[in-house]
Amino acid sequence: MYRCEVKIIKRSSGRSSVAAAAYRSGEKLTDERTGQVHDFTRRKTPIATEILTPDGAPAWTRDRAQLWNRVEAAETRRDAQTAREFLLSLPRGLPPAAGRDLVRGYVREHLVARGMIVDVAYHDEGGENPHAHLMATMRPLDGQDFAARKDRTWNDRERMAEWRPG
Repeated sequence: MYRCEVKIIKRSSGRSSVAAAAYRSGEKLTDERTGQVHDFTRRKTPIATEILTPDGAPAWTRDRAQLWNRVEAAETRRDAQTAREFLLSLPRGLPPAAGRDLVRGYVREHLVARGMIVDVAYHDEGGENPHAHLMATMRPLDGQDFAARKDRTWNDRERMAEWRPG
C-alpha cells in the first residue's frame, strides 16, 4: 500500500526540529535554543539512519545535533517553519537494504538535487510496517551555512505533485 505524507514542523504548533530528529532517530539531542534535552534512547530505535546532503556540503551537515540546531538557529521567528517531514511506506516483501536504496534514490532525485539536506530514519515493526521518516531542511545552503532566505519554490503545488505521484 502506497503512502506518502508530507507535513511541516512549525514552532507555532509547539514543535522543534531538534526534538523531532531525536524522536525519529532514537537519540539524545539537546536543543541549544531552548536548553531542553530530548532523550529517546529508550525508545525502539530505527533499523538505520542516515543524512543525505548535496555535493560539497560542509561536514557539520552530517551531524544530526549540529544540523538541527543550526536549522533552529537560522529561524528567528517564534512561528517559524523549521523542517518538512515525510512519511513513506515501503513494500512489505522488499528486503531492508532494497528499501533503503529505494528511499535514497527518491531523496536524492526529489530533495537533495534541489539543495535540501535530508535526515532519514528507517523503521520496520516486525516486517509488518516498513517505512521511512524523512526530515528535510527548509533552507538551502549558501556556502558553509544556510541561506538567508528560504527557497519558496520548494512550497509550490507542483512540487507536492512531484513528491507524491499518484
